Amino acid sequence: MFHPNVILRIIGLLLQLEALFLSGSVFVSLYYNDNMLMPYLYTIATLITCGLLCTYLGRSKERNISRKDGYIVVTLCWVIFSVFGAMPYYISGYLPNITDAFFETMAGFTTTGASVVGNLDDLPRSLVFWRIMTQWVGGLGIVFFTVAVLPIFGLGDIHLFAAETIGIARAKLHPRISVTARWILTIYVCLTILEAICLKLAGMGYFDAICHAMSTLSTGGISTKSGGIAAFNSPLIEYITIVFMIMGGTSFSLLYLAIFKQRAGELFRDPEFKAYTRMIAIFTLAICVGLFLTESMNTEETFRTALFQVTSVITTTGFSTVNYSHWTPVLWLLLSAAMFVGACSGSTTGAMKSIRVAILGRVMSNEFKKIVHPNAVIPVRMGGRIISDQIQSAIMAFTLLYVGMVIVGIFINMCFGLNLVDAYGLSLSSVSNVGPGLGNYSSPNAMATLPTVLKWFYCFQMLVGRLEFFAVLLLFTPVFWKRQ
Repeated sequence: MFHPNVILRIIGLLLQLEALFLSGSVFVSLYYNDNMLMPYLYTIATLITCGLLCTYLGRSKERNISRKDGYIVVTLCWVIFSVFGAMPYYISGYLPNITDAFFETMAGFTTTGASVVGNLDDLPRSLVFWRIMTQWVGGLGIVFFTVAVLPIFGLGDIHLFAAETIGIARAKLHPRISVTARWILTIYVCLTILEAICLKLAGMGYFDAICHAMSTLSTGGISTKSGGIAAFNSPLIEYITIVFMIMGGTSFSLLYLAIFKQRAGELFRDPEFKAYTRMIAIFTLAICVGLFLTESMNTEETFRTALFQVTSVITTTGFSTVNYSHWTPVLWLLLSAAMFVGACSGSTTGAMKSIRVAILGRVMSNEFKKIVHPNAVIPVRMGGRIISDQIQSAIMAFTLLYVGMVIVGIFINMCFGLNLVDAYGLSLSSVSNVGPGLGNYSSPNAMATLPTVLKWFYCFQMLVGRLEFFAVLLLFTPVFWKRQ
């Protein structure tokens, strides 16, 4: 059963919230006097008008919404946010193509970090800020809507991301979901401010420090400069960014317990966090060896470059300090494996998530044991907890969808003339919300030359990857639209 009035009311409130987020760019535009004021004011007026209209049309005493309504709201909010968020690019003329404007905004809200802007230095400061604001909002959004907003409207029992049951259950830090939402938001804001301060002390300007802090914690990877983090030529800035990328890839519930409750032991006992940090260490060591054998770097630079690049791709941030397309191809394969794995559930990252990969590993190990001992009952355990068959089944389904979407993307890319490496890198990067691909598209700003059809397809890949497939793809199934 659908409740159109409630859906309209929620969409109306969210549109007004987007207008509030966009107002930050108005102040930046006034401060730098970059002649971008009118595009923002037009967009804000449109957002408020449409928001109030939706709220008015959706007025009713109905408070609860059905499970079906929840899926519709979650998918629509990202699409609608991207449509209205594209207006400043389009109205100002900096991205006069509707496809490019929508692609840039969708990449921001999904924290993918891919871009069709050739030279960031040509953009006004306020438009750069809006690009980074979209990903900062989108980074919190996936946690905010699944853990906070929908339960407020009576949808507390919905499992939009069934395979993340462990992460979602752990994220409920308080019986009242609104309290949990405030804690998550507090952690997000505090860590952003802390990183901005650290980056400023390390030598960045105020604007660059604030923007890169927002970009890092959201694991979006959009920079204020075309050269990215490498443009600052500072090992200290790179190490600071590494630390906060790792934090951005950590579950917010674990960060809350470690920071506000002084229960750091919970962090280091968590099986997913241990798997996450272990994978960072393994990939970093492997790439260090590869760079040592193939590149002329000193020991510290080799370690820093490998750690930065591995952390960037495994957290799906997408920052880069080197052009890794010049590395030996075997290192590309290692980076693509890190893109596939991802960080922790309940964080701002995309990709598979470490907990799923770890559970898949346990399931595979158990199958070998069952072959040797066919009559034994061997449950799959993770951190002392038995993983139910339901969760295992959901993870298998998610993995199949994930790999299938990547393969479909490779096929479509190759139909448009891309070679296998480029096709694979772009498809995996879009689904995992990383940004940079492999080969000729290892730069996040290399998407401008892609055909229009591919840009729209990547928007779809970014959306389904960010919303974990089920919430979006379910809308395309006939059974979803049946009355019962």
